[in-house]
Amino acid sequence: MARTAKKAKAAAIAMEENTAADENLRSIGQETGDIVAMLPAPEDTGAAAGQTATALASGGEILIPLDKLKKSPRNARKTPHSNDTIETYAASIGAKGILQNLVVEPELEADGEPTGFYFVTIGEGRRLAQLVRAKRGEISESEPVRCVIDTANDPFEISLDENVTRTDMHPADQFEAFRELAENRGWGAEEIAARFGVTAHVVKQRLRLGAVSPKLMQFYHDGSLNLDQLMAFTVSDDHSRQEQVHDSLGYNREAYIIRRELTRFHVSASDRKAIFIGAKDYAEAGGTIFRDLFTEDRGGYFEDAALLDRLVLEKLQSTAAELPATEGWKWAEAFIDYPHAHGFRRSYPQPVELSPEDLASRDAAQEEFDRLTAEWEATEEDLPPDVDQRFAELEAEIERVDALRHAYDPEDIAGGGAFVSLNYDGTARIERGFIRPDDERRKPDADTMDDGETIIDGVRVNADGEVIDDGEGQGDDPSSGSGNQPPEEEEGDAAQPVSDILTRDLTAHRTLGLQLALGEQPEITLIAVTHALAAQTFYRGAEAHALEIRPTSPALSSHADGIEDTAAAKMLADRHTGWATDMPRDVADLWGFIAGLDHVSVMALFAHCASMTVNAVKLPWEQRPRTQRSADRLATALRLDMSQHWRPTVRTYLGRVTKAHILAAVREACGNEAAERIADMKKAPMAEAAEQLLGQTEWLPKLLRSERPASVSPEEGPDEGLEAFDTEEDVPHAGEIVFPEAAE
Repeated sequence: MARTAKKAKAAAIAMEENTAADENLRSIGQETGDIVAMLPAPEDTGAAAGQTATALASGGEILIPLDKLKKSPRNARKTPHSNDTIETYAASIGAKGILQNLVVEPELEADGEPTGFYFVTIGEGRRLAQLVRAKRGEISESEPVRCVIDTANDPFEISLDENVTRTDMHPADQFEAFRELAENRGWGAEEIAARFGVTAHVVKQRLRLGAVSPKLMQFYHDGSLNLDQLMAFTVSDDHSRQEQVHDSLGYNREAYIIRRELTRFHVSASDRKAIFIGAKDYAEAGGTIFRDLFTEDRGGYFEDAALLDRLVLEKLQSTAAELPATEGWKWAEAFIDYPHAHGFRRSYPQPVELSPEDLASRDAAQEEFDRLTAEWEATEEDLPPDVDQRFAELEAEIERVDALRHAYDPEDIAGGGAFVSLNYDGTARIERGFIRPDDERRKPDADTMDDGETIIDGVRVNADGEVIDDGEGQGDDPSSGSGNQPPEEEEGDAAQPVSDILTRDLTAHRTLGLQLALGEQPEITLIAVTHALAAQTFYRGAEAHALEIRPTSPALSSHADGIEDTAAAKMLADRHTGWATDMPRDVADLWGFIAGLDHVSVMALFAHCASMTVNAVKLPWEQRPRTQRSADRLATALRLDMSQHWRPTVRTYLGRVTKAHILAAVREACGNEAAERIADMKKAPMAEAAEQLLGQTEWLPKLLRSERPASVSPEEGPDEGLEAFDTEEDVPHAGEIVFPEAAE
């Protein structure tokens, strides 16, 4: 024992002479070979009992309690393990145990005496994983850990060697191995995840990659496909389709192109059709939904587009079938897309008088509603359930009676119909009041007599259009006079109209007088122009206007697909329907209707009719620079803010421009840092990421921006301030607009 102590003291002196500034960073290879032999064995933990000094020699295995292991200061890995890595190790150890021994060296005091603790040279991650398991109560803090003593090698070198001298498994081998676990052992994603310390989502990703066509997997092994491209192919599980798309790829083989081709015949879960049917009903009908596990797919893809279309049409037809029975319409037709080119005349509900019973019911409901509101408006707590329910009942009754204030003409219902289509937001859209030409009620232009004859401008005409002799000489031939005496000039009838030539002459003079007078009375001019616009806007084919103003409305659906199904288009249609509902049934009553409106209402109707004629579409073959400048000035005057009606999405903008455009938009709206974060992405994921970033801003492309109106000084009127741009050079350019004030 004295001899051993003497050798230990000599070794400690030698180590002290050769150590660096950090005493813990020492080599205990050759100098401490004998020390290891005399180190005391760890506390007896059962499995560790009976170990001999031979087992403690360098290279021998030993079971060391977990609480006796420390992090080695000589480990080459300076960057600590991430929490995810430690969790992965913990899950793997919990399922399969520690498969690789830890390599340790004994900790020594400054004088060379052992402390009873051991530095972990190799396996620090496994030590941390066991500490996590001990903290969770899965194992005890003194759990024995199988270790290998190594005092022969430099701890820094072997820890470096363990991390450098290794070859990772090829990812393709990982993917296929996970697939074999699922197929051969029947393990699900959750079980595999638990055994390998990864999330179930990661397992699903690897299983999806492992299920790619063997032909494409071999291309990945060979390096002709990269991982991004392989992930893109997983959007479909049809091997033949995957190979077909691969073979058809040209020079551009980016992942987003592969995804686009594979989902060309699928329907996104965010599509209005998918929303209308729902994933549950679609699946019950035999449809499958495929998820892209590597990108944000917003709910996946409905694979069977034909099945989805059939389900949508059947559901719409079911709604249409109820309308004749519940509302009395003669017909109702269902279409997925609203048939904008139907060509039918449309009638709208007209104001009707409420029955005394309905009026009394509404007054009673409104009175009680006001009383309850006054009684409970001061409370800061939630309303009692019975009071809340009563409020709902009263609101429903008020809405029911108000809905009765307008109704369709019973004759229009009996001869008219409705269209049922799919709205932009995935709901059913019902448009009523359409009259087919065959169902039009014929209104004669002249008085019809019982014998089929008609009187036109005071002249009797038979069914064949021939003038009928009425016995008073209207039908006599003037040349039938007797002898050579010239016929006497007829006295005529003062009730008969004058000749066509004279009529034209007189009405021309009247037109001149109207033009002169109308230009001197702006208020009547406003009514006349509004009448001319409204007559042609709300009464199809009615020639009831005296002003030669011909409003035309551009068919925007031919320029922008789906534009008529947007929220903005729905708002415009609702505004039009509101006015149409107020229009008199007969166009002959239109002038009196407009003249009876207050000034604000006349201006509102005038504005609506005029707004329907706006056309600022820029076509590539048209050269209308002045028109576009006028549209810019109109947008400026209106303070148009297109961010209220349009958002930059992959479908509307980002997927249709270059990566440079995308980065420029993100840089302008979100700053350089945000643009740099997505700069290295492929086109498709870049566009998707940009959609998320820009969705939180009011960014607009240049073509949609509006210049701010010029300031109005006290010396100039409000109209003068809007005339600040008088030449082409003065026209504001979108590039000069400072974001985000471009669309205030």
